[in-house]
Amino acid sequence: MDINNAQKAEILAHALPHIQMYRKKVIVVKYGGNAMINDELKEAVMRDLVLLSTIGIKVVLVHGGGPAINKTLNAMQIESKFVDGLRVTDSDTVDVVQMVLAGKVNKDLVCQIGNLGGHALGLSGMDGNMLKCKPLDDSHGYVGEITDIDTTAVEEILNNNWIPVISTLGYDEEGHCYNINADTAPAAIAGALKAEALISMTDIVGLLRDKDDDSTLIHRVYISDTPALISEGIISGGMIPKIDSMTQALREGVKKAFIIDGRVPHSILMELLTDEGMGTMFRSR
Repeated sequence: MDINNAQKAEILAHALPHIQMYRKKVIVVKYGGNAMINDELKEAVMRDLVLLSTIGIKVVLVHGGGPAINKTLNAMQIESKFVDGLRVTDSDTVDVVQMVLAGKVNKDLVCQIGNLGGHALGLSGMDGNMLKCKPLDDSHGYVGEITDIDTTAVEEILNNNWIPVISTLGYDEEGHCYNINADTAPAAIAGALKAEALISMTDIVGLLRDKDDDSTLIHRVYISDTPALISEGIISGGMIPKIDSMTQALREGVKKAFIIDGRVPHSILMELLTDEGMGTMFRSR
């Protein structure tokens, strides 16, 4: 259905209170899933970020790049191994992860934002001593658990009205590179920045009471409710660590955290700039 000029103007007018609420505030977007590998969705996401930045919202983009890492490992005939859903990252694999995430994926996103009229600067968690790590455990190799975070570089970029684009890599005192879980890193960065919102783009519509029925979307969850939702099986499997990360971010001062469907074009704008939203919002109170 075509939208006439009056309807377009009304949409913009309804967005005004939301723009005012988020203006000059920090929004951290965790970017991955289908929105990262589908070119049409990727362009829609980058347009959303440029728009938000243009209207004065401080946007931080944190990305992974699993499919691109898998493609490169396969081309180099390096076997991919996973334990408990996390990539086992030996010395050969971590070199590839660093090359792909901090190199190709990061710079492609920075370039696309620039081509759409935005201003972005690419970083990894190794830059500016941002994400200091220790090994997560003995079975995953160079998979990092964040022990310290320094967002000085990110804040400098935001203060100049640019978008920091951050790949999920960390470092240790010996100079080793670490692969960090793509939910953990954005939550830690959002917490350190005391962000107004953390947005996690996924391949689901949000948290569902019935995982097979999109109409059972839960629009709002308080973190005090999550233990009961886990015991009921509504939060289960891979959703548990995702929500654990978001809960930690909320406890560290993030105001709101969202799970939204990255398969829908402009889902970020629909969540932030409309009354209805489109995913699940988590709050501490």
